[in-house]
Amino acid sequence: MRPARSSRPVVIAHRGASGYLPEHTLVAKALAAGMGADFLEQDVVATRDGELIVFHDLTLDAMTDVATVFPGRARTDGHYYCIDFTLAEIRTLSVGERRRPDGTGPRYAGRFPDGAGRFQIPTLNEELAFIDGLARALGRPLGVYPEIKEPDWHRRHGIDLAAGVVAALEAGGWGAPQRPVYLQCFDAGELQRLAGQHQCRFPRVQLLDVAGGVPSATCLAQIAGYAQGIGPSLRLLGTGQSADEPPVSLIGDAHAAGLVVHPYTVRRDDLPAGYQDVDELLDHVVHRLGADGVFTDFPDLVVAWVRRRFPG
Repeated sequence: MRPARSSRPVVIAHRGASGYLPEHTLVAKALAAGMGADFLEQDVVATRDGELIVFHDLTLDAMTDVATVFPGRARTDGHYYCIDFTLAEIRTLSVGERRRPDGTGPRYAGRFPDGAGRFQIPTLNEELAFIDGLARALGRPLGVYPEIKEPDWHRRHGIDLAAGVVAALEAGGWGAPQRPVYLQCFDAGELQRLAGQHQCRFPRVQLLDVAGGVPSATCLAQIAGYAQGIGPSLRLLGTGQSADEPPVSLIGDAHAAGLVVHPYTVRRDDLPAGYQDVDELLDHVVHRLGADGVFTDFPDLVVAWVRRRFPG
């Protein structure tokens, strides 16, 4: 099913309202819903006992107290992998703000302070039920936007992550107009398997990073054969702040191929060079270039911009 493009851009809460609360916690999802986000994102990885959890990284190091609770359980590379712990063990961990890679402090200074609350990692099924409850309480549709993380890596550990995600969505009755879904992945082969072998009925989004460069119109036509949208890094769109910068036609080319475009990630505290605030960035990416929505850590700011630009 190819989703129809809307005249009003959608607001996708990147790991919830992660600019205000630790990412992928249920409270961050509740805050994002209350702020008016249209979709709430889930990154999905697996535990040792095959449970699907909502967590961004393959490793627990950067956001939990795993080294304190389970000393000596790191692999030889020094990292604590989600897949080496059972769900029961993971439930004993506390989640906080993302730390810098060297562990010296928070990745984004000024966000939720460390130690000011205790948060846990939810399972995918728990989160889907929670979001369904939020939608009912708010009286409006709330969509989900799961990312299948590192599917080949999981397959090497004996887990078909994509199949598990699709099964959870199907069991929960997702995909109806009141429960919209996008499935995203960086792995083109996995999206192709979803379209073919799994005959997945949920719209699929090909994630694109800077390393792969700006895809050509021919490449976008190929993507349209197995996906319904693309999720490019903002850096692939160009900043539009310099007269010497060559024009980037990615969004126009994607639309010509029938693909929706949802760039990532709009952050108030990590704006691209040349932008003074979120509004200025959205004016360029959505209003001028025509993106169909954006991922953001600050859904309240994007919702406010959308309501001003697209009243009614």
